Amino acid sequence: MITVVITMKIIGINASPRGEKSQTRRLVLDVLEGARQTGADITFVDICGLEIKYCTACGTCYATGECIHDDDFPALLEKMLDADGIVFGSPNYINQVTGQLKTMLDRMADVVHCQALSGKYGCAVCTAGGAYANEVADYMNSALLSFGAMTVGKVGVHVGADPNAIVGAEKEAKVLGRKLADAIKTKWSDPAQEKILAERKEYFKRMISFNKDLWKHEYDHWKDLGELK
Repeated sequence: MITVVITMKIIGINASPRGEKSQTRRLVLDVLEGARQTGADITFVDICGLEIKYCTACGTCYATGECIHDDDFPALLEKMLDADGIVFGSPNYINQVTGQLKTMLDRMADVVHCQALSGKYGCAVCTAGGAYANEVADYMNSALLSFGAMTVGKVGVHVGADPNAIVGAEKEAKVLGRKLADAIKTKWSDPAQEKILAERKEYFKRMISFNKDLWKHEYDHWKDLGELK
């Protein structure tokens, strides 16, 4: 009898520019460690070490599936598409994710239209000096949901007034990593998110149908899935 072993892949993307001094990095690595302990194959990416150029809103990706830029984003996107789970991590800079992460998210417009992360799971972690860590983590989870992924939770921590708060947050992050891995294994589903995903899917199918002569790549994507005629 042949036993087939299916590897569960989870990628963690850290968007803090502080390198190894980053507390956000610690949380992302802790999520990955929690997932690794349940058998996941983990990958860590520091996007601040990558070259990711700004989206110009040219629409080329809608039409061809390719971007006009020659940089590190396509390889990073391939890693996300190859993963079963995705972890976003960012500190809170003026009530929002870092510019590095926002630049990456803006490059994912084609991913939104194609709901290319459908069937995947995600979560988010955020550190902040004094406020809005949970809100920024919610934003990252909403981005994952926009791309088609189901989200399983977040860790937000305020470290300005209590530097030791990161210790408890690291424990939460490992628990979150195990939760992410379990969701992938069991194909967990949240009815509220399923409703949003279904509505979003229908919306993009209609929009792309209206623009099928311009957005051939995206029309072909949905057609190949049997969603459009």
